[in-house]
Amino acid sequence: MKILVTGGAGFIGSHLVQRLLRIGHQVTTLDDCSTGRPEFLRDVMGHQRHTFVHDSVTNRQTLSKLMDNCDTVFHLAAVLGVKNTVENPLKVMEGNIDGTRNVLELAYRKRVKVIFASTSEIYGKNQNLPFTEESDRVLGAPSIHRWCYATAKSLDEHLCFAYAKNGLPVTIIRYFNTYGPRQTSSQYGGVVARFVRAALNNEPIEVYGDGTQSRCFTYIDDAVTGTVAALGPRANGLAFNIGSDQQTTVQELATLIHRLAGSTSPIVRVPYEAAYGPGYEDMKARIPDLSRSRSILGYTPRVGLETGLRRTIEWYRQTVESERG
Repeated sequence: MKILVTGGAGFIGSHLVQRLLRIGHQVTTLDDCSTGRPEFLRDVMGHQRHTFVHDSVTNRQTLSKLMDNCDTVFHLAAVLGVKNTVENPLKVMEGNIDGTRNVLELAYRKRVKVIFASTSEIYGKNQNLPFTEESDRVLGAPSIHRWCYATAKSLDEHLCFAYAKNGLPVTIIRYFNTYGPRQTSSQYGGVVARFVRAALNNEPIEVYGDGTQSRCFTYIDDAVTGTVAALGPRANGLAFNIGSDQQTTVQELATLIHRLAGSTSPIVRVPYEAAYGPGYEDMKARIPDLSRSRSILGYTPRVGLETGLRRTIEWYRQTVESERG
């Protein structure tokens, strides 16, 4: 199969590109490298079935040409990160909505299947756990920038479902706190990336809030397995939760990373207001119902948290040492 991966030099995207090549597909990666890193694809840059294009999904001319030569597009290109939502909400809204609209419009013209990378953020503050794919979205006021990413991704999903209604094969993947090697951004990446880097540098591990908020952390290999499974026709027209359903509090996560890294870092509490400014809102828990993913995609997470963290810490350790050397 000929596959286009937008955002393919990013954290999840680069792992996905490598998996698709490994199982025999022909892959084109499109990435503007604003957050993605071409070195993540170093091992496949010379692969005979891989092409790398340094450009953006906002460039319709380039995107249209690439769509002419693919059967499926995995659309992972996005502007993300909690800090981005607080500091630059306009960038988040425009970057996510404009790119997705381009992908869907051009895919519809050419009848190319779209697998769209969404997020558990869309469920917002809903406290009715676990989240099924049909759960209500409960978001804060539009004046609270915290919710602009969830809003943008929700609108993207509305576009996906609208095109699906008109006959385009579309599948939506909602990731739950994916972590692992290459999630490098301590500022805009996930909490695991931030904690690991601090632990290895023996710097304070900063737990925002009281640390009792819980998440279900998903190792990258499991996230990619669920994503690739969406290629099948039974997934068309549906959204799927892709994650783990095992809860861990942020305080427990910090303590575990501290131990596994052999760190001397202090674990300190930081008020949300000090980290993100006044008015920030968070969710106490976020748990996926995986029933649909199990029954239709055959998806079951395999990598436990401690195993995944050990692999992640080792990758970061090598990265930190190379940066120092």
